[in-house]
Amino acid sequence: MQSAASDPGQPLPILEGHVSAGRLERVLRSGKFAVTAEIAPPDAADAEAVYQRASVFDGCVDAINATDGSGANCHMSSVGVCSLLTRKGYAMVMQVSCRDRNRIAIQGDVLGAAAMGVTNILCLTGDGVQAGDQPDAKPVFDFDCISLLQTVTAMRDEGQFLSGRKLTTPPRVFLGAAANPFGPPLDYRPIRLEKKINAGAQFVQTQYCFDLVRLREYMSRVRDMGLTERCYILIGVGPMPSARTAAWIRDNVPGVHIPDAVIKRLLGAENQKEEGVRICVEMIQAVREIEGVHGVHVMAYKQEERVRDIVEESGVLEGRIPWYPGVSNDQQGQQNEDS
Repeated sequence: MQSAASDPGQPLPILEGHVSAGRLERVLRSGKFAVTAEIAPPDAADAEAVYQRASVFDGCVDAINATDGSGANCHMSSVGVCSLLTRKGYAMVMQVSCRDRNRIAIQGDVLGAAAMGVTNILCLTGDGVQAGDQPDAKPVFDFDCISLLQTVTAMRDEGQFLSGRKLTTPPRVFLGAAANPFGPPLDYRPIRLEKKINAGAQFVQTQYCFDLVRLREYMSRVRDMGLTERCYILIGVGPMPSARTAAWIRDNVPGVHIPDAVIKRLLGAENQKEEGVRICVEMIQAVREIEGVHGVHVMAYKQEERVRDIVEESGVLEGRIPWYPGVSNDQQGQQNEDS
C-alpha cells in the first residue's frame, strides 16, 4: 500500500505543480480564497432535479461537492451527480465513501469519474450504516480514508492499480480529505491531518466550525507542523436554521461541536433562521483572517438557496465571480484578471 508519495517526512511531488486541469486547484494555487459548497443529491432518477439544485450556486462557488450516501442514507450516487454536472461545465468534488464499495469498485469509479471530467476527489471513510435509514445494510470498509488516499495517489502518480497492473491513462485528480479540528482528543487532530497529507491529501475540508477559539488553536499547531505549506485547508461553515436544530446536531452528529453561546444566541433571536445566516457570515469573515486558511466549505443542508447571500455578504470573493454556465472560459479568464 505504501508508495513514494506517502512516505512520512518526504516532500510531496504534488506540490511542485498542477496535477489536474480543474478550476478548484487553479484557484487555490493562485492564492485566491476558495469557496466550495455541497449539493444535496435527489431521491429521484431525474437529471433536471440535479441541474436545478446546482443552479443555486451559479457564480458564487468555485466547486460543488457531490455527497456519497451522506449519513448512510441512499440518494442519487456521487458519480451520477458528477457525470451530469461535469457535462454542464461545473467543477465537481466527487466524494468517495469507503463504506459501500470494495477496492475494485472504487478504483473503477475513480477512472470513470476522471474520464468524465471530474478533477477533484474527496476521500472519506464514511459513516457507519447504523447512522442511516437502512441499518441492516452490509458495510464494506475495504479501505479507510488513508488507504484510499494512498491508492488513488499511486494510480495518479505511479500509473498503476493497487495490484501493480499498469494504467494506460492515469486519472489527473486533485485529492482531498475531511478533517475535524473539534473532535476529541484535540491534541491528535493535527497529527491525524498530517497522516492524511502523508497519504496524498492536497486539500482538506473540515467539519462545521462554530468555535473560533478551538480553530485558532488547531491552526496554530498545524502551522507549527508545517502542514499549511503542504495542504490547502478549507474550513467548514454553515447556517443553523434554529437553536433546536443546532442542539440536535450537536447531540446526534458525531464530530460536530457547537458551543452553548451559539445556541443561546439563536434562542434569543427574533428570527432564528436569519440569525443563523448572520452567524455563518461572521464565521466566514473571521476564519478568512486566520493564517493558513485557504477557503471555506459551505454546508447549507436544505438552505442551499441562502449560499449566494452568505458568500456575497461575507465579501470573501472580493469581487471575483466564479465560473457559471453561460460564461465562456475566455470571459472567465478576463474577469479573474480584472479582479
